[in-house]
Amino acid sequence: MDTTRVSSTAFDGTPHAPAHARKFVRQVLGEWRLSHLAEDAVLLTSELVTNAVVHAGTGIELTCRLDVEANPAKLEIEVDDHHPTRTILTADPMPAGGGPDGLPTSGRGLALAGMLADAWGVTYTRTAKRVWVRMELTDGCECPEPLAGTPGPAPAALAAPIDSLHVGVVVCDRDGLVQSWNCEAEQLLGWRSDQAIGLRLADLVAWRGHGPYALSLPDTLGLGRWRGEARMRHIDGRLIPVYVSHLRTRGRSEDRRSIWMVVALDHRYVLTPPPAPLRREAGTRIKDLMDQDMPFAELLDTIAQIVQVSSGGDAAYVLLSAEAGNTFGVAAGSGATAGLVGVLATGLFGADRKTPTMIEDLLAGDVELAQQLRARSLACAPTLVNGEVTGYIVVTAAQPGRFDQELTVSLQHIADQVAVPVQRERLAERERAHRGRLSFLAEAGELLAGVHDEELIAALTAQLVVPKIATWAAVYLTDLAGMTRLAHVWHSEERHNAQLRKSLPAIPRTAIDEVSWPVGAETVLAFPLLTQGRSHGALVIGRAEPTLPLELADLLSDLCRLVALNLHTAMLYARQATTSRVLQRSLLPMRVAPMPGLESAVVYEPAEEGADVGGDFYDLFTVADHWCFALGDVCGSGPEAAAITGLARHAVRLLAKEHYTVADIFDRLNHALLEEDEEGRFLSLLCGELTPLPQGGALCTIASAGHPPPLLLRADGRVEAMATPQLLLGVEAGARFYVETFELAPEEVLLCVTDGVTERRNGDRLLDDGDGLSAVLSGCTGLSAHAVAERVRHAVESFAAEPSHDDVALLVIKASAVLRAVR
Repeated sequence: MDTTRVSSTAFDGTPHAPAHARKFVRQVLGEWRLSHLAEDAVLLTSELVTNAVVHAGTGIELTCRLDVEANPAKLEIEVDDHHPTRTILTADPMPAGGGPDGLPTSGRGLALAGMLADAWGVTYTRTAKRVWVRMELTDGCECPEPLAGTPGPAPAALAAPIDSLHVGVVVCDRDGLVQSWNCEAEQLLGWRSDQAIGLRLADLVAWRGHGPYALSLPDTLGLGRWRGEARMRHIDGRLIPVYVSHLRTRGRSEDRRSIWMVVALDHRYVLTPPPAPLRREAGTRIKDLMDQDMPFAELLDTIAQIVQVSSGGDAAYVLLSAEAGNTFGVAAGSGATAGLVGVLATGLFGADRKTPTMIEDLLAGDVELAQQLRARSLACAPTLVNGEVTGYIVVTAAQPGRFDQELTVSLQHIADQVAVPVQRERLAERERAHRGRLSFLAEAGELLAGVHDEELIAALTAQLVVPKIATWAAVYLTDLAGMTRLAHVWHSEERHNAQLRKSLPAIPRTAIDEVSWPVGAETVLAFPLLTQGRSHGALVIGRAEPTLPLELADLLSDLCRLVALNLHTAMLYARQATTSRVLQRSLLPMRVAPMPGLESAVVYEPAEEGADVGGDFYDLFTVADHWCFALGDVCGSGPEAAAITGLARHAVRLLAKEHYTVADIFDRLNHALLEEDEEGRFLSLLCGELTPLPQGGALCTIASAGHPPPLLLRADGRVEAMATPQLLLGVEAGARFYVETFELAPEEVLLCVTDGVTERRNGDRLLDDGDGLSAVLSGCTGLSAHAVAERVRHAVESFAAEPSHDDVALLVIKASAVLRAVR
């Protein structure tokens, strides 16, 4: 029966949410008789909800969950918001600045979570972000006894000599300070009683927890009972492997003591009785196991544990056939397993081997398999269903000659018992796993689709596998030069992210599969990111479980191929984008020529996302004693239109520098476009010259080839069109072009635009319908050139809700004083 208690509520993301959340948590803890935790829990809740309100601003769900059957019992508080792209700011443990108290002005809530909670972390989905904290109820909680039939630690294969047996007894107070140290402890570890008493037990124990939520040494000392392996420091500095039986006395909290009985690891059978031999009890335990209803993975793990403990081997494995049927992979393991992944070497495990096998020295016959299993002795028996080998039960040991033929008979008996039930559950689990696998890969593909940033792909990949598949993950990326670097790390408990990054090599000096990863509680596995014969890096994961089931290995391989393909696409996109930017920027003038006595302003916005240049272009430059300007529009947009843009802009500038008139420029450019033989590539062009006049202002000579006419804003607010549109360039070889002239007086404004302005659409209406652009310009009297340009740009942008689908370019020239001749 599930004894977990859950209470949830929801709030709007308003400033009132933290107060409501505090009241809710205090009420729930009162109902659960946990009022002694209320102050810390309410403070943590207030900080998490405040962070969600400030940084997400969405609706908030608050959940309190109490698991009284956990060991130790635990209270979890979860705060969900609906802004998953918001990252969580973590407080720097050694802040360099911030508020007067030395802490930064933001991130205090998570620093508080690290101090008050036993664990905290963040879980991301496509639609939500969950921040959680865990508080463990260690007072009065005792570690439950193992269930009947659950295997305990394996005894040593051969008992050490009895004259070397020393049972050390160490007593510590509630703070972990040694109070008593017997002579056997002195014989075992070298410390005299007067040297050891008063020391912290933590200084004498090289403690290493196990699992994703491993207990620390202080937490272990708070348990009622505990047995297991550890390493204690000898007086000469050596770490001695020992076996510990821990007991915590009852009574008042201040009077409780921790008692450790310590023996050398070879003598652990003294503190934990050796299991019954395989031939007497294992068959009965397996039969009872088959009658229970348990998850498939737990079933396989329990089979491996029973076989390993009962046989006295160092490790035991359950192998299952891959989907192809002729290879076998690790599905479960127990004991001193070697972090195996996926398919084993098939020399010994084959679909045609239907009898049990015993090998005295594996190293003499199959070096590769011996290295994979880190074993010398091996015994195995196949599981047979309808005459076909569906898997193997395997036992290994580090020393040669550990097993006999009688063991293989017992293994075959177990294999026959479990073959049909395991295969039936395996087929059902494979169907569920296949659906889950497709769902996971579909989610990953959707999350990575359209992402062209390598750093973001690395971050998303790490968060996809943590905590679903691994305790932590790291993504290494390899660039075009072959340099591999650590790009992103992610731990299920985010407070460990900084420590994890420090412990992993930032730049591996060898190939990823040859790196010696830091030894820790987790099994570390690496998967290459390969596509089209090129390595883009590797995904490295840490798991609490010592083996990785074949289905998970296949899933991670598929994920890595998907990630590598996205990295390859991102690399091509970045290369193409860089090339396009370099080429496109060459199509625009580096700077607008200074024009004494004139103000000028330009607005240029390509329609294609990410483009620097489209089909519109502009130029403003000096020639001898006058200025030239041009504004053009190539039919279409994007790179193809940009190619014609480059031809037109450079041709106009070159011909003007050679003192061609505006009409001659149009004629030459018309012939050049026709010679390009680009069907449908027409060009509208507005080109003019400004010659300073003695009385101020300038004489403007202008021609328009199919371009919207320029508008002249007089000083009195009147607006006039100043050029007659002629034939487009690139249409007819025999076209003739002419120029028109007018005077640009001081304080008058000339506005030149492309059709991206005049034809800005909102439903069936265009911006220039009913002389709409003239109306906008008429309201710009007295404004500077830049102010006029900005007002027109804003009018274009706000004319419709959806963005423009055409390039937009406009050029504003204002005569602001008496013009001086260009020298």
